[in-house]
Amino acid sequence: MRRTDRLFEIIQILRDGKLHRAKDIAARLEVSSRTIYRDMDTLVASGVPVEGERGVGYLVREQITLPPLTLTPEELEALNLGMAIVAEAADADLKAAAQSLAAKVDAVLPVATIAEADAWKFAVSPFADAARGFAHMPPLRSAIEARQKLAMQYRRLDGTLTDRIIRPLHMEYWGRVWTLTAWCETRGAFRVFRVDLIEAVRALPELFTDEAGKTLADYDPYANKS
Repeated sequence: MRRTDRLFEIIQILRDGKLHRAKDIAARLEVSSRTIYRDMDTLVASGVPVEGERGVGYLVREQITLPPLTLTPEELEALNLGMAIVAEAADADLKAAAQSLAAKVDAVLPVATIAEADAWKFAVSPFADAARGFAHMPPLRSAIEARQKLAMQYRRLDGTLTDRIIRPLHMEYWGRVWTLTAWCETRGAFRVFRVDLIEAVRALPELFTDEAGKTLADYDPYANKS
């Protein structure tokens, strides 16, 4: 079981509001108690309202359960933006509520092509970081639909500012951070960019068509380099 799947299963176990011991959860999920302790720390850091401690047990109180929802990418983007705005407000209670809501959304999102550690590292990223990239999302989405090349300024994790020409292929949401999968013509390879690290983006007049080795179907996440 992937770690993200296990975190989701832990949340489902705790939803009954009862006290659950780490060793019982560990036995149910076939992992060690130490693994459950680490998972609980991750959930708490992500804003999930888990109460308890090692040696005693864990529970979640005061839940309002909603029926399953199917969101479009645009609806998810709107929800993400709303949470980011509230999380930057001065009201401490609203800020905590936004962080908790975001963690619950994070917990039920599918994670398929990104490393587990990175996916949950994003889940504890400050909202301000994610909000920084929202302005670029409409032109990115439009370029993906129109199959239009983009000129982009991108700040790498080490702070280096780079200029890229890309073919935008797909956007995904990973626990408050959006990523853009693209064929980078500057590097001659697939790249996955964090949208919040994009400094500027400009649509080019040139459109692109499918070429062998450069389509989303050709992308191998395990061969990708930053």
